[in-house]
Amino acid sequence: MARASVLVVPSPPRDVETVAGADDGASVAATSREDFRVRCTSKRAVTEMLELCGRVVEKLGDALPEEIREPALRDVQWTFESAVQENVSINGQAWQEASDSFMDSDIKVLEDQFDEIIVDIATKRKQYPRKILECVIKTIKAKQEILKQYHPVVHPLDLKYDPDPERDRA
Repeated sequence: MARASVLVVPSPPRDVETVAGADDGASVAATSREDFRVRCTSKRAVTEMLELCGRVVEKLGDALPEEIREPALRDVQWTFESAVQENVSINGQAWQEASDSFMDSDIKVLEDQFDEIIVDIATKRKQYPRKILECVIKTIKAKQEILKQYHPVVHPLDLKYDPDPERDRA
C-alpha cells in the first residue's frame, strides 16, 4: 500500500486564553493547561512510523557489542515508544484514550485513493484496446509477409513413365 503519512499540526501554546469581561467588554487573561504534544489524526499511522523508527534503532544497535546489544535495544525501543506515546495526541486525546479504528480522515484518504485507482483503470480500459488492436494488426501483417516469402524447396525427381506396369510384376 501507499506509504502512510502522519498529519502533524503544530498547536500554538495555550497558556493564555482571553475571556470576555462581564460589564465593560474588556478581556481578561486566564491560564489553562499547556498542551505541547504533537497533534496527529491517526493512531495507526503513528504506529507505522514507530515500526519504521524501530528498524532504524535496530540497525544502530549493530554497532553495539554482542553481550549488551539485545538488552540495550529493548530498553531503547521501550523508552522511545513510551516517549512518543506520551508526547503525541490523537485527535486531542491521549495515546491510551485514542481508539485504533478508522477515523473519518482515514476513510477520506482511502476514498480519495480509491477514486484515483478507478480513474486510472477507466483510462486504461479506453486506451489499451486500441493499443492491442494495433499490435494484433501489425502481427498479422508480419505473418502474411513471412508467408509470402516462404517458398518450399522441392527437388523434382526424374520420374519415368512405365507404360506396362504388369511387366515389372512378372
